[in-house]
Amino acid sequence: MSKQLYSGKTVAITGAGSGIGQAMAVAFAEAGAAVAVLDLNQEQLASTVEMISSTGGTVAAFACDVAQQGQVLETAAAIGQKFKSIDVWINNAGIAHVGTIQETAEEDMDRLYNVNIKGVYNGMLAVIPMMQQQGGGAILNMASIASKVGIADRFAYSMTKGAVLTMTQSVAKDYVTQNIRCNCICPGRVHTPFVDGFIKQTYPGKEREMFKKLSEYQPMGRMGEPSEIAQLALFLCSDNAKFITASAYDIDGGVISLR
Repeated sequence: MSKQLYSGKTVAITGAGSGIGQAMAVAFAEAGAAVAVLDLNQEQLASTVEMISSTGGTVAAFACDVAQQGQVLETAAAIGQKFKSIDVWINNAGIAHVGTIQETAEEDMDRLYNVNIKGVYNGMLAVIPMMQQQGGGAILNMASIASKVGIADRFAYSMTKGAVLTMTQSVAKDYVTQNIRCNCICPGRVHTPFVDGFIKQTYPGKEREMFKKLSEYQPMGRMGEPSEIAQLALFLCSDNAKFITASAYDIDGGVISLR
């Protein structure tokens, strides 16, 4: 990826302490962007900062709970003050829950709503006025294949990701004439530390067997890699994709089309 692609631009990424968010932060920095990384986990944030700064990239870390609107508004303002603009905002922070509706407690619903839906709303609410003032920008939301198809035992998670998809389309429509683009990515299962932790906790002693089973759910026979999601994000948020808005891009090893 050419360092010229994002030269002079600022990219803010929530949930950038690990997994997909960390991979995106590294990729955007390598493409020349000044990267603002947001996460609740400051230890993980420090790891992302080290990965970028050790190769000469420009990065700043911000501890932020995306579920708290005041924190998000203050953080966006601080990023804008430090870097003078926010050209790209990526709502990547999210949490999961496994269970049917009968296995989903009210507190589970509230927890997922606060991060996966309200967190995305807070991020867009914070950055859109800045993008209006500077003459445009790109917003990318992390949805899921669960936005489009039913997945067993993912009631609350699917609910939140469906909302991310429709919020994306709504914002894209409302601001299309103001040079603000809004798209979302719909990944299938991606091999992240979260997946490894889930398998270890849920299937102790059967980790290898379950990893194989979860990998084979994708017609390609494997999980995606965070770096692959990052490469799609690089394209969608760049000027190379300036004719794309209100789109939901599947990156799922063929799950939606081939299963």
